[in-house]
Amino acid sequence: MALGILAALLCLLAGARASPIDEDAWRELRSTMPPARDQLRAAASVLRRLIPGHVSAFQLQIITLEDCGGKSCFQLSSLMDEGSRKISIHGTSGVELCAGLYWYLKNWCGAHISWDLTGGSQLDTIPEPQALPALPPGGVKIQRSVPWSYYQNVVTSSYSYAWWNWKRWRKEIDWMALQGINLPLAFTGQETIWQKVFESKFNMTKHELDDYFGGPSFLAWARMGNLHGWGGPLPEKWLELQLILQKKILHHMRSLGMIAVLPAFSGNVPRALKILYPSANITRLPDWNTVDGNPQWCCTYLLQPMDPLFIQIGKAFIEQQVKGFSYQCCFWIQVTVILVAAEYGSTQHVYNCDTFNENLPPTDDPSYISALAASVYGAMIVADKQAIWLMQGWLFSSDAQFWKPPQMKALLHAVPFGKMIVLDLFAEVRPIWSKSSHFYGVPYIWCMLHNFGGNHEMYGRLDVVSSGPVDAKTSANSTMIGVGMCMEGIEQNPVVYELMAEMAFRSTRNALKDWVDDYSTRRYGKAVPEALEAWQILSHTLYNCSDGLQDHNTDVIVKFPDLNASSLTTLSRYLAEEGGTQTRRLLTEGLTSFGHLWYRPTEAKVALSYMLNASSSLSNVATYRYDLVDLTRQVLMKLANQIHLQALVSFVKGDLEELTKNCDILIGIIKDSELLLRSNNGFLLGPWLESAKKLGTNSDETNLYEWNARTQVTMWFDNTRTLPSALHDYANKMWSGLFEDYYLPRASLYTKLLVKALHDKEPFPYDSWRSSWILLTNTFQNGTKNYPLEAAGDSIEIAKSLFSKYDSLVHD
Repeated sequence: MALGILAALLCLLAGARASPIDEDAWRELRSTMPPARDQLRAAASVLRRLIPGHVSAFQLQIITLEDCGGKSCFQLSSLMDEGSRKISIHGTSGVELCAGLYWYLKNWCGAHISWDLTGGSQLDTIPEPQALPALPPGGVKIQRSVPWSYYQNVVTSSYSYAWWNWKRWRKEIDWMALQGINLPLAFTGQETIWQKVFESKFNMTKHELDDYFGGPSFLAWARMGNLHGWGGPLPEKWLELQLILQKKILHHMRSLGMIAVLPAFSGNVPRALKILYPSANITRLPDWNTVDGNPQWCCTYLLQPMDPLFIQIGKAFIEQQVKGFSYQCCFWIQVTVILVAAEYGSTQHVYNCDTFNENLPPTDDPSYISALAASVYGAMIVADKQAIWLMQGWLFSSDAQFWKPPQMKALLHAVPFGKMIVLDLFAEVRPIWSKSSHFYGVPYIWCMLHNFGGNHEMYGRLDVVSSGPVDAKTSANSTMIGVGMCMEGIEQNPVVYELMAEMAFRSTRNALKDWVDDYSTRRYGKAVPEALEAWQILSHTLYNCSDGLQDHNTDVIVKFPDLNASSLTTLSRYLAEEGGTQTRRLLTEGLTSFGHLWYRPTEAKVALSYMLNASSSLSNVATYRYDLVDLTRQVLMKLANQIHLQALVSFVKGDLEELTKNCDILIGIIKDSELLLRSNNGFLLGPWLESAKKLGTNSDETNLYEWNARTQVTMWFDNTRTLPSALHDYANKMWSGLFEDYYLPRASLYTKLLVKALHDKEPFPYDSWRSSWILLTNTFQNGTKNYPLEAAGDSIEIAKSLFSKYDSLVHD
């Protein structure tokens, strides 16, 4: 049977039609979309949820690609209907209608839409329905510069979406549509599909699969084969409810005309498969970040793609998804929608698979790599003859020493041209397209990665975002077909994502200064000179990072360095220098455990002073209050890095008085930051924990989910009593509650030991510190304390007080 499948695969590959993934392919994929009337209905529902009082003022209509010159587009115009003005929006899909709606609202009504946790939307500037601004005579037509707008990273599902219910998911999909996203990942609930496949077709038990799946907060890394079992086992109710949720997600995405990307088989298999199929070519992967290589969690199993069993499993997985989403899709809604679901089909033919993500092939022989890639794709095409492989291109950056031109070409050219799309995942910092002749002719999407671990950091590369996609698209022999947002976590830095989303509709570079002014005006609902000046400073400093580093937040408060202070001999050569010069050199010469600094701290302080001066005009604006807290937090965190370094220098110099002073300041910053963050809903631990607990259907599930939620944002995955995990604080968050009950006691413990060691003229008790820190962490992880769900305190008054308190300490 396996040989028959392999033979069929070779025939399919040989006969696959080679066509680029461009507008022609977009036309083909449009056949998987629901009828125009249903996309229209879905877009109208987005409008109704966004501005319910204005529904009658808009007329929406789906048009053909031919009406838009063969490209996806939207058209805006004004018309008079029974004496009142209406805004007409024509678009080639439900997504285009929504994107056109937001284009009108922000460019003619001065509105702004962002995530609730980043201040929410500013819609107060939208006039009453009868007074909506008219469009220019002849209207406005906006064509996509590239057909695809991609969204999500394979780990976003864990860092941000882990505890979402349907209400939150629907709001996110609405946001996607308004931003023009038409190619999102749809990864929820896949463990339920795997359970059905492995139990029904490969004779595995629930117990064996418990060892395979990760816990709810760690599903992304179990899917990638980094770990197994950690944070589990998954309750049956979780599996049941997540599949129901996925069906709702898919229906809403597809009803708007999005192409939902489903997962495909990458080779990661349960340990039990090696026992059940002893002749299969299954290898054990190396350890991934465990403390001591504990096989209970580490060293997962990979079925080699050229083994015939690979195709069987891959085929079964895709077929089970098709079966599940086709026949059971919409039992939760009206029968009329079931008919719609049947019309647009059960798959849209695009599948994500990352077999080689942080996992190298056993040899760099190009012929072997080519055969390997053909087998991976083969497992898709046997189940779906129209399959398109969408692959994250992170491997070409993270393992650049392995993926030289011969190896890249072998992988990319093993799949028929037009049947693979590569995500240039980190293009805003380390673009691969420019080093590989546009991926050697393979279609790719220019992506912004931006965020690691779902951390908070005011960071970005606005200049590159506004120019990079244009440069790639207009470069000679370009095969770029889209733009994408591939952040590891969302709900931060809305300015960056607003600009990135627009680039799908822009064919020339933005005039960034004007765009930033417009953004500030729309976000706050008015043009306030002090706010405009603050944003211009931010756009040239915090949002103009050019040092080539990935911005995974390592600020000392949230990722306290695991350092033995008595061994810090590297500090000795800086002791002759003073103050900020010393600190800046440390921060810019690769000592990243002391935080990432790419701008002058005084520049951020000046921006904060302007932002504070805008408070008299913006005191009641939620978006302004969020930004004010975020910027104050940013200034304090970089100051804490400086103070921490000064404390270490004092320790090395043997200056007890100076050490005590610096330690006191550091602890004060943490306490003050707790008060600041508690004043805004965007910086609270409580909602994260509460959303996890709400998904539990009994006390055991609730306890498991809360432990998962607490563990992800502190120390994961494993540790011993004396050895911390290498992944501690990877997913750190600037949240009230974490500062009070985790970051503060941890820093207090360290600084007390530091002062005592110097006072007693003893070495720093590193082992004792580690043991106490780990105990503190595990105690927090197992805690059940409830945290506030709503903010308390006046953000503006707190920010003003802290600015006055710390102003003189911030220097370059």
